Amino acid sequence: MKTAGLILKVSLGLAAAFLLLSCNALENKTQSASILVVENLLGTNLDGDEVNYLQSDVLIQDPTSGAETIAADSAVATFRVSLLDPTPGMPSSVYNDVLLNRYVVTFSQPNGSNVEGRDVPFSFEGSMSSLVRVGTSIDVAFIIVREVAKLEPPLVNLRDAMDVLQVRAKVDFYGKDMAGKSVQATGNLTIFFANYANE
Repeated sequence: MKTAGLILKVSLGLAAAFLLLSCNALENKTQSASILVVENLLGTNLDGDEVNYLQSDVLIQDPTSGAETIAADSAVATFRVSLLDPTPGMPSSVYNDVLLNRYVVTFSQPNGSNVEGRDVPFSFEGSMSSLVRVGTSIDVAFIIVREVAKLEPPLVNLRDAMDVLQVRAKVDFYGKDMAGKSVQATGNLTIFFANYANE
């Protein structure tokens, strides 16, 4: 009886361990064998150079004609897909590749003032369609600040103010591997909003 009980406990323990290993806890308990990683997230400065932050002009004014306009801001994310638990001698397959399909941008301030439409721009969701093959990295450009955000508080309030608003943009990226199992990754970018001088 003791031997049978011991065998049962060992069997249950092995079954539990197998379930834990087959479940990707890093990706919201998805069953995917792939991990999506944001290797880098870049914005641009006022000179148009790619940097690890974003300077966003809330109002663009032509210095010659005086015409005013607004423009969305983009960012570039570098993605990589790896196997969660690679087995020596067992290559990956096409089912481990990940198709990115959407992203969600949420803004916050360092001081904790995070009321959307008053302290920070409204969060939003965007679509994408980019395939990341396992073992490789790709760059994907996407909109991180919409034009409409510059027509609403708090950004519209910066047009006539000599002030800079610093926020953090948290970007959650979502996709599915080729077996249809969900994956997710997150990147962060600091944004400085202001009515910068246009040359």
